[in-house]
This record gives sequence, structure tokens and C-alpha cells, in this order.
Amino acid sequence: MFLENLTIDPRFCGPSQSGNGGYVCGRIAGHISDTASVSLRVPPPLEKELCMEKAEDRVRLMDGDILIGEGASSELDIKIPDFISFEEAVEASKNYAGFRHHSFPRCFVCGTLREEGDGLRIFAGGIKDKGLVASPWIVDASLAGEDGRVSDAFIWAALDCPGAFAVASFEKGKAIVLGQLEARIEGKVKPGDRCIAMGWPLGVNGRKRMAGSAVFSESGDLLGLARAVWVEIPENLFPPENPCTDSV
Repeated sequence: MFLENLTIDPRFCGPSQSGNGGYVCGRIAGHISDTASVSLRVPPPLEKELCMEKAEDRVRLMDGDILIGEGASSELDIKIPDFISFEEAVEASKNYAGFRHHSFPRCFVCGTLREEGDGLRIFAGGIKDKGLVASPWIVDASLAGEDGRVSDAFIWAALDCPGAFAVASFEKGKAIVLGQLEARIEGKVKPGDRCIAMGWPLGVNGRKRMAGSAVFSESGDLLGLARAVWVEIPENLFPPENPCTDSV
């Protein structure tokens, strides 16, 4: 059953030539009630009309006959680390590994080459002795639709990259890409909201790296929770991008 046509704007890229995984998963999950698990099969193309369809209990994003990603309802059971304050997240972001090297510096969520009001600029850095990474996220007005609401797809996006920086090996010549994201949205955000995005490791299995992530309001309300499977790949599978600098 046809659901909608979707064209991914270049603004919402991960690698510079394909869609950000969390955002695309969120668009697929928008057609699934409650908790959803979404798997990406190939890099989502930009500026190309794709088709969202429902087949039995699954929602699929198709590029002609090519399956881009698919999702279904799921149950998410994951332990959440203790809440940290917005100020702690600001301090943690100073330790962001992406300031030193970034495989995808133009990523909509975590790219260091994205300006304020363009990217989410979620720079999740480590917190000593807590085993997690965290970053502030101030919701930009440009994320609101014509009705003034901010789509849940942007919370899915915010849940994406913190998990990557919690589990990446940072080995030279290696990168990790999102394979699966399972998430539950617990609340809404609006322009100007000050949020905290966190990520933490859940395990490693060969090239697969599992991570948890969460987004909280400044007052500590849980807005979104996720578990991700990341896959380590050679960095040169993607075209080289402009190098990041050592500052924001």
C-alpha cells in the first residue's frame, strides 16, 4: 500500500552524498505506531523521489525496486544511565572526538562543518568515569514545520550520532555507519528547547557495535530512547569530504 513519496533534502545528509541514518529511520518510523525498529539496507539517496509503502506489518522505503530501509513495531527494553545536566553536557561536548577527526564532517546531526541553524551540531564528548558521551542540543526554529511543530524524525536524528561516538574505535581508515535503529519517542520538542543528547556502549560483535542513546529535556524528562547497531567499514568506501578543523 502506497503511503507517501519522500525526497531527502541534501540538508539532511549523513555522509555528504546520502541521507542521515537517524533522520531517514525517523521518517520510516513516522508510519509506525509507538516503538519502531528500522533497518537500513543501502545508503539513502539525496534529491531523488523515493516511495514509502506498507507491506503486511512492515513499512518500506523504496528506490524503484531497491529496498532502502524497512521498519516494524518492536519493544525496546534498555537501561538508561543517570540523567546529566545541560551544563554537564556542555562541558562534555568540549571533548568531542569529531573535532580531531571526522569521517563525515558535513553530517546533519554531528558534522563540524555545519553552521548553527543548519545542522543539529550535536557534538557528543566523553564524561570521565561515566562511560558515556553527551552533548547539548538546542532545537533550532528551522526544524519546525508550517504548523510550528517539530517532527519526531528530528528526535530520531538526535538519537543517532551520540551512539556512534560512544562506540567508534577511531582507528585510522575506519568509519562506522548505521545499520539499525530501534527507538521510542516519549515527548515533543519545540524551537528553543534546550535538550541533552547522550550515548553509551552496549557491546561489540565483530564489525557490529551496539549503542544506546537518549534525549532528555533540560528538566530531565525523557524525550526519546534508542538502541542502535553500527557497522564498521573502511572509510574509503565513501568519497573523501572536506577535513574538519580542531575547533567548532
